[in-house]
Amino acid sequence: MAGSQSEEDNPVAINVVAMVDVIFCLCLFYMCSFKFKQLEGKFDAWLPLDKGSSGVMQGNEPIQEIRVALFWNETTQATVRKFTVHTIENDAELQTLIHNQHADNMSLGRTDVPVIIDAEAKVPWHEVINVINMAKREKIAKIEFALGMPPGTK
Repeated sequence: MAGSQSEEDNPVAINVVAMVDVIFCLCLFYMCSFKFKQLEGKFDAWLPLDKGSSGVMQGNEPIQEIRVALFWNETTQATVRKFTVHTIENDAELQTLIHNQHADNMSLGRTDVPVIIDAEAKVPWHEVINVINMAKREKIAKIEFALGMPPGTK
């Protein structure tokens, strides 16, 4: 007969069918409860706790920031860069202005003055990265991004 064994061949009788059923149920349970970790579309950001989108300045100190504004010109299909109110023509001029402003802040003892990049949504990313690289060349540790206007408003 199939499945019949003598007592001498198998001293301990184990019901394998029930054990396979239990293992199958455990596998199903763990497969259904398993969650995949999404890595794309998410990155760690360490945002400052004392700043936000409220726009209220705290204290009576003058503005100590180095702000670079990037705008997209539809007619010329080029990025317009501004440092304070001055339009910047090339990278060397912007690098010199960032260097001079940072040197002035360091001479006044302001060591943690940030470079704030205010870029429109249409500005290509390589232009923003170019400004970040200029700030890093000057050994400026704090680089921040301005909140900007919500999409669809002017």
